[in-house]
Amino acid sequence: MAHSVSQSVVVPLVLWGKSSPTHSISSILVSRNHSTIVTGTSQGQICLWDFDLSSLESKPKCLMLGHTAAITCLVRGSINVDLTNVISASANGEMCSWDLVTGQCLESVKLPYVHTYIQAHHVSSGDYIRLFCIGKYSDILIMDPMTLEISATLTSRYHTDWYSAIHVLKPARRPDDVVLAVTIRGVVRVWTLGGHELKNNETVTENESKQVDCINPVSMTCCVYNQRTVLLVSAQCWQIYDAGDFSLLSSNPAKDGEQWMGGDFIASDRVIIWSSKGRTFMFKLPTNCIVENKNFHNKATDGELPFLYCILGAPSIEPLSQRPAFHYCMVSRDGKVSRWLTRGDANGNIGSWPIPEVSDNQLEQIQQVEFKTPPEVPPSSLSSLKKAWSQLDNQPLGILSQLDETGEANPNITSSLFITNQGKLACGREDGSIAILQGTPTVMLLLLLRQHPVHKGFPPLLVMKGHRGRVTCLLYPHQFSNRYDSSYLMSGGVDFSTCLWDLHTGALLHRFCVQAGEITQLIVPPPNCSQRVLSSICSIAGDHSAAILNLKERKLVLLASRHVYPISTIKWRPLDDFMMVRCTDGSVYVWQMETGQLDRLVQGMVAEELMNACDENSVLVDVSDSGLANPAVHFFRGLRHRNLAAIRHAAQRGLHELQKLQGGNTGESNENYKIRGSAMSIQGLKMAPKDPESHVIFFDVEALIVQLLTEDYNTMTPHFLEAKGLTNNSEHQRIVSLTRSASPDASKKIADFFGKVKDKASNMEKVLKEKDKHGILAKVKEGAENMQVLIQAKADTVGFKVAAPSPSPSRKGSDGTSEGINLRRPHSISYECRYALEVGELLLSLLHAWGVDYELDQICQTQLGLLKPVIPISFGLLSKTGQLVLVLPTAIPQIASVSSKNVANLKVNPFVSQVPTIETFTSKIRWELFSALTTNHLLSIVSLANTMMSVHMTSFWETRTSVRSTRNRSDSESERVEEMQSKQAWSLMATLHCVLLPERIKSQTTASDYGIGAKQILMLRPEGGYRQTLVEVLARRWQDRCLEIREAAQALLLAELTRLGARGRKELLDVWAPFLPIYSDAFATSALQTGATNGASAVGSGQVPVGSTVSLEAGQTPITAYPQSNEDEELEDPEDEEESANRKPSRSAELRRRQATAIILLGVLGAEFGQDSESVRGRLDGASGGAIEGFGGSNYSLARATSKALTYLLLAPPTPKLPPHTPLRRAAVDLIGRGFTVWEPHLEVSRVLLSLLELCSEAEKLVPSMSYGLPLPPSADSSRTSRHALTLIATARPAVFITSMAKEVARYNSTQQNLQNPGSPMASLVLYFSRHEILRVVEQLIDKMPADISHLLVEVVDIILHCVDSSHLKVKGLQEVFPAVCRFSQVSHCASTRRIAVGAKNGHITVYELRGGKPQSIAAHNGEVTACSFSPDGKILASYSATDNRVAFWQQVSSGVFGLGSTQTKCMKVYSVNPIPEQLKSNPLKIGKLVWVSSKAVLLMLADGSEIRLTL
Repeated sequence: MAHSVSQSVVVPLVLWGKSSPTHSISSILVSRNHSTIVTGTSQGQICLWDFDLSSLESKPKCLMLGHTAAITCLVRGSINVDLTNVISASANGEMCSWDLVTGQCLESVKLPYVHTYIQAHHVSSGDYIRLFCIGKYSDILIMDPMTLEISATLTSRYHTDWYSAIHVLKPARRPDDVVLAVTIRGVVRVWTLGGHELKNNETVTENESKQVDCINPVSMTCCVYNQRTVLLVSAQCWQIYDAGDFSLLSSNPAKDGEQWMGGDFIASDRVIIWSSKGRTFMFKLPTNCIVENKNFHNKATDGELPFLYCILGAPSIEPLSQRPAFHYCMVSRDGKVSRWLTRGDANGNIGSWPIPEVSDNQLEQIQQVEFKTPPEVPPSSLSSLKKAWSQLDNQPLGILSQLDETGEANPNITSSLFITNQGKLACGREDGSIAILQGTPTVMLLLLLRQHPVHKGFPPLLVMKGHRGRVTCLLYPHQFSNRYDSSYLMSGGVDFSTCLWDLHTGALLHRFCVQAGEITQLIVPPPNCSQRVLSSICSIAGDHSAAILNLKERKLVLLASRHVYPISTIKWRPLDDFMMVRCTDGSVYVWQMETGQLDRLVQGMVAEELMNACDENSVLVDVSDSGLANPAVHFFRGLRHRNLAAIRHAAQRGLHELQKLQGGNTGESNENYKIRGSAMSIQGLKMAPKDPESHVIFFDVEALIVQLLTEDYNTMTPHFLEAKGLTNNSEHQRIVSLTRSASPDASKKIADFFGKVKDKASNMEKVLKEKDKHGILAKVKEGAENMQVLIQAKADTVGFKVAAPSPSPSRKGSDGTSEGINLRRPHSISYECRYALEVGELLLSLLHAWGVDYELDQICQTQLGLLKPVIPISFGLLSKTGQLVLVLPTAIPQIASVSSKNVANLKVNPFVSQVPTIETFTSKIRWELFSALTTNHLLSIVSLANTMMSVHMTSFWETRTSVRSTRNRSDSESERVEEMQSKQAWSLMATLHCVLLPERIKSQTTASDYGIGAKQILMLRPEGGYRQTLVEVLARRWQDRCLEIREAAQALLLAELTRLGARGRKELLDVWAPFLPIYSDAFATSALQTGATNGASAVGSGQVPVGSTVSLEAGQTPITAYPQSNEDEELEDPEDEEESANRKPSRSAELRRRQATAIILLGVLGAEFGQDSESVRGRLDGASGGAIEGFGGSNYSLARATSKALTYLLLAPPTPKLPPHTPLRRAAVDLIGRGFTVWEPHLEVSRVLLSLLELCSEAEKLVPSMSYGLPLPPSADSSRTSRHALTLIATARPAVFITSMAKEVARYNSTQQNLQNPGSPMASLVLYFSRHEILRVVEQLIDKMPADISHLLVEVVDIILHCVDSSHLKVKGLQEVFPAVCRFSQVSHCASTRRIAVGAKNGHITVYELRGGKPQSIAAHNGEVTACSFSPDGKILASYSATDNRVAFWQQVSSGVFGLGSTQTKCMKVYSVNPIPEQLKSNPLKIGKLVWVSSKAVLLMLADGSEIRLTL
């Protein structure tokens, strides 16, 4: 099964069907905490089994799909008991790292090495594990279990060979590790590792070697009790050697057709050996093999052989088709040691045997009894998937389970295909029929409780019969390219035929019978082939042939049937007209598509290069024949092979080329057909070729959100978007226009231009009228007018009102309502909208935590249109690289009773034999499975609930009818009330899952709640409890490309951090602080000034955390770091698989992921909880003292380090390793804005603000609003985030923002004055092209925080005059140009003299001369200036200060003759006024203002309502 992996949040669930999947076990492992058994199969699947140590019973929990070949090795990947990581390897070189607690695939790679055995060893020189791997390759590979990268290699200095057995041990009194390995030829080699080899990626040669008498051994084990004896097992015998000199002490051959498979020491004098027939033998060693015995290492006496005293087996089990897998375990609890053996076989059975404790006295008694073979002990427990399936009270449902209820024939499904654009599922069945069903309605009726007015029953099936045997494959060609007919469906069967069907009618259009084997695959040729091939498909058959079948001509184009081995790959070279067929033996057959001839057969490296060249040349070209090979080439090929059809076709193509040269290109032009992302898809799942198909349903949450928002926005007019605040284009254009020239000359030129155009059009109309001698134009115009009158009359008779073409927001209907808003609600719902709503209804109904809040459940059913599930759902997890984890139905307790509270509301589903308490599953069990599953579901619910709050279809009742009910105008109020109630319900749902759910689920769970025994509860969930969300996943979604998912992740992360409390947040800091990269000021500054140097790019990509030393260029400050690498940044595409940060990784990819996560997590902790992070440190006992710096109190080192990391991500220049618009950069921008009050002491504020303004500078072109819910391009998303961060910074520290911008404006003006050619280079500065953004922020600050801005008015006016183009103030007043600043009485503008006066807090008045010249500062008062105002003629300036209670009049006086000298402002007169009460000074905007009533008199209006008239 293949699924296209998405970066979005994907929710899988599976319909297993009535048959259990095949599970042929090839390897087995018991987890480190002995609560889970892991089994790998020969089909590539991994199954997790809950294991009860007391009873040795196991129960299947989930399937993990990540390999495409048989599992060869399973090994533990962590030393911590709580972190149960497992490493799996397959027969084709694939390796995966799984977290059994969170249910995630942490890492996956594919290596050119096939491992046959892996041992995990805790290295003596460090607190970490390394994997020692052997297999079908020479040497021994040492790998990192977290990154799955090779860290060292063990090789031989003499002869390299494959190793068949290995054992790594830690000597008791030595600080090193010893590696013992034996080759397939029986050569034992020994390596001693001191630890430095594992850190430096060295190649180590052996210390000594020796030939032993054991060919192709399969197992080597050193006795853990004495480290002196070694057990070596081969298929023919098992042997005991002395570890000191590897001398043979004892040997025991296999008997009765048994072949030994492995063994272990259960005591220093006893061994356990297992065989290929599934039996296990327990032996007592002879005395010369016992270290404690005096006869150790002596020659064995005659007749002294290992004594067989017990056999563990299962005689009743059917014969095994392949070798079983064994795992021996020993655990010590409460001073008691228990041992047991677990075995998995090809039939899927897991058997567990407790190892019997036989004392020496009992063993002596057994030796005295004569018997041929000892009795065989059966297993204590025997489990299998098939057995667990049969024990289910209610069999799992399949996609066609409705046929079982109606009694119709329901053959097994053998192939499936989901047709995305039609929402249909095609199911090929075992009897040769194909059933076509509606996907979403069928799944709804299977899983949900429903009384649907449209879907009153299961939709009817369209059954197509044409194959004589099972259907093996299906293809819908239109899904890949629109060049195919949308009604075509292709199918292949075991009857050697390929059928072409009409999907709509079910008719069989044509049957192709050209191959001599069952059809295994159907594929579509690429879009740049010839026209003949473009209308064809390619079928691959079991007879090793490939056929190109033309669907239009209904005939064979090419039959490639000379392949000796099965076909593995088909590639295309359309420009050369070649089809490349690769077989399983590596050979490549090159076929000519036009002539149907075999061009050549290549093998070896040439074949590899040829196939790789196809990938390099797979670029999009023009679909027309002009981009293909010359028709003459095909013509001569046809002559050479005497192929008349090819000659005729080549001639037709040549004629077609000539016609195109004469008449233009008539080829297909719409080939760039893009399939829209589907919110829901269904894919078949088959574990073995003979298994019936199960079906996995994938819900793409991002695609669903985008589809809902797109359909919602399509029904809105631009005026409605503006009115609702979704866009602010008019306001944005108003601010942008202030930064552009408003010269009257330019306006006049534009007016003259349009006047000339109008005159030209009038002249053209006159010319046409003169040439229209017969009055044709007049008749056409008259006929059009008459037709318009008839249409309007007809519309009036049927009650239809023709809408205006483009209604303005001010246009009102007869009842006063806006016509633009009415356009928002069309009377019918489109198919896309209905489909999106149905998928959303299905997904939210399945994900909602039913039973947690019964009142909310009632609201969801009656008001929102959600439906309660009727059966427990088998959910899944999809990782970024395609690994899939699916919960098995056996992991869910079978509950037999319903709570009395909900019996009346629950309808019984016909497929369920007894009514289950579904609330138990939805409210408890589901949230206790995996942490990643909980995180994924909460992200989906919260993001979808927020989406439904933002769209106009606020409930799913809209999907109940095909035509929306038309409401009267009088019902608009009730409609708005209903809409508000629905939005409130969605808000309650989001709050429940975001904040309240953990505490409600964490309540004590008893066995009676589930209706089953306490032992079964412990078996199913041995750890128990609510699985909390993964903060790593939420941190990496902090700046997801989908806004709704982004906001949901942020809300969930903040809620989880709040729930953790101070102690939990401190522990989180302890975990993630070591991975925070450290940047020095000198380094960051040098890197930014010199560009992307090597050191800068390394740090910028998040590769340098705390630890080792990095050498930098001269003049740079060295910083400490861990080893780094040159791989790309990983956080660009947020992953779904996260790992627990319990140690420092040693490889680059893992390191960068953790560094990026640490930056975001510490940024969030500092921004939201920075003040209490340090205070909790002193209150906690046993805290790690100086390991982690704090955010507050007396230690701000962690805040400083985090701020430097965030600043670097903002300021670092773009590099290939750190592109300009990544989610990590956006997260840094957002966190700088959120926690600016914490980071401010450690930032260069001006540089940060200028960088944010630079990101916002293109906002005019990219996104005029921050309210768009649809995903944006990365550059637009960065612009939106930067806008938000600027707003947060300005509102958090308005004084810092204003003063920093004023300083930059002063520096800008100074630079511009010093330039010899002012104007030309200044356009490239940030302050120039981001003026509209600065004005926007300033206007917001004045509107929201006028009291803070009133003390900084001089700086504010400096910024405004820089941003507003001077031409605006030539023709308009400041009140009209920028009215926000004129709210302050301290600001006055005189249009006649073109001066602006601003009163400052220090009592000075700054007068700006807009005609030119520097501003003049006047020491006017002893305290803050309260108001100032110019006289009507602009000659006199009046000022008032409530601090010194004086009103002063100022006049500008020239010192020279005729006013040509310098001008000075002098005080003409001063009045003292009565002081105002202190309580009236709280609002500086309303203390008082000056109003001129004449050229000589001014009126002082105070806040208490009094007025004082003052005259000159």
